[in-house]
Amino acid sequence: MTRTIIENAHVVTVDAVATEHAGGHVVISDGLIAAVGPGRADDRWRDGADIVDGRGCLVTPGLINTHHHLYQWLTRGYAQDSILFDWLTALYPLWARIDAELTGVGAAGGMAVLARSGCTTVGDHHYVFPRGSGDIVGALVESASTIGVRLHATRGSMDLGQSQGGLPPDFAVETTDAALQASQEAVERYHDPSFDAMVRIAVAPCSPFSVTADLLREAAVLARSLGVRLHTHASETVEEDAYCAEHFGRTPTQYLEELGWLGDDVWMAHGVHLDAPAIERYAATGTGVAHCPSSNARLAAGIAPVRALLDAGVPVGLGVDGSASNESGQLGVEIRESVLMNRLRTGSESMSVRDGLRIATMGGARVLGRQHEIGSLEPGKLADIAVWEVDRIEHAGILDPVAALGLGALPPLKRLYVGGRTVVEDATLVTADEGRLARDVAAASVALAERL
Repeated sequence: MTRTIIENAHVVTVDAVATEHAGGHVVISDGLIAAVGPGRADDRWRDGADIVDGRGCLVTPGLINTHHHLYQWLTRGYAQDSILFDWLTALYPLWARIDAELTGVGAAGGMAVLARSGCTTVGDHHYVFPRGSGDIVGALVESASTIGVRLHATRGSMDLGQSQGGLPPDFAVETTDAALQASQEAVERYHDPSFDAMVRIAVAPCSPFSVTADLLREAAVLARSLGVRLHTHASETVEEDAYCAEHFGRTPTQYLEELGWLGDDVWMAHGVHLDAPAIERYAATGTGVAHCPSSNARLAAGIAPVRALLDAGVPVGLGVDGSASNESGQLGVEIRESVLMNRLRTGSESMSVRDGLRIATMGGARVLGRQHEIGSLEPGKLADIAVWEVDRIEHAGILDPVAALGLGALPPLKRLYVGGRTVVEDATLVTADEGRLARDVAAASVALAERL
C-alpha cells in the first residue's frame, strides 16, 4: 500500500458545506483520499507514509478544465486583434493542415502548462480532422498519459462548409456520416466509464455555425446510445446570435433544444450571451456551462452571466479555451479572471474567491459528470490534489490563503497529485522533460506554419 500524508496546511475541501481546516491534513492511500481533517493525521496512517510538510501551503482539489483546444498550442499569437468570426476565418486554413503527430506535440505542451497551473483533469474539444491526418484522438490520449493528467477528450466535428452557408472553408469539414462514424469509433476505442478513469470521450459537433442540423441531431442520438456526454460551443458571441436568428429563426438555445441538445449529459462552452429564458432552460434541464473568461476577453465576446447561472442552479465549470485565444494556457489564473470579470459585470459581491475556486473544482466535476469522483477533498474520492505554496514573496503575510488564488498572482505548486501520483513537484513537471517539450513545440509550430 502506498500512502502520502500532507499536513500542517490550510486545507480547503470544497465539500457541500465548504469545510476548511486552517492547520489540517489530507491522507492519500492507493490513489484515493483516505482521510481529511484538522491537525495532525492519525497515527494509524503514519507507518511507512511519505510525509509532506504543508506548512505555508494551501491545499485544494485539483483544478478541472472543462473546455480547451489543445492543438491550438501550436498557433498562439495569430490574429491578435480579431473577434471570433474573423479569428476563426484567419486560422482555419492553418488548422486544416494539422495531423496526429503535430496534435500530440501541441497537446503535450499544453497539458504540461495546465498541470503546472494546478490542473489535474483536462477537457479538450478537437474538431478539425483533415483527410489522412491519422489518429488524432489517440495522439491526445497518448500525450495525456505522458503528462499524467486525466483527459476528457471530445471527438468534435464540422460538416457545414462555406458553400453550404457555414463559416469554415469546405476543405476543413467532413461529411455527416464520416463524422458520426468516427465519433462512434473514438468512443468504442478510448472511452473508460470506470470510477478512476484516466480517459473519457464525449461527442462534440463544433458549433451551430459549422455543423448541420442533421449532425447535431444524430450526434445527440449517438452519444446517448453509447452512454457518453455531449459538448459544443453555444451563445459565445453576438455574431452567433445573429447567425442563428438569420438561418434558423431561433436563439442558439432554442435551436439546440429543438435538436435534443439540452440535458444533464450536455455542457456548452462559453454561454456569454444567455438571456433569462435560456438560463431558465439550462437550469431546468441540468445543462452545464464551461466559463472561459480570458478567451472571452481576448476575442471581445463579453462576460458570461455566471452569477445568474449559479443562482439558477446551472452547473458551471472553468475553461482555458484554445490557446490561440488564451495564450497563457494556464487554468489556475482563470480563477482570478472569473472573479474579477464577474465583479465587473454584476458588482463586487457577486463573485467571491471561494466561488471562483468552487467553479474550478466541484463546478467542473459537475459539468463533466464526475462529481462523485473528483472536485472536492473527501474520503473515498480520487486523490487529485493541488498543494500551493503561499508563503513566498508574492503571498507571504496574506490574510486569506484562498485569496492568493482568487485575487493574487498564481502561486507555485509544491505538489500536484493525480490519483495519488506526483505530477508536479516544487513547481516542476516530473513526468516529462519540460525543456524537450518546449523544443518540440517550437519545432512543430514552425512545421505547421510552413504547411500553409
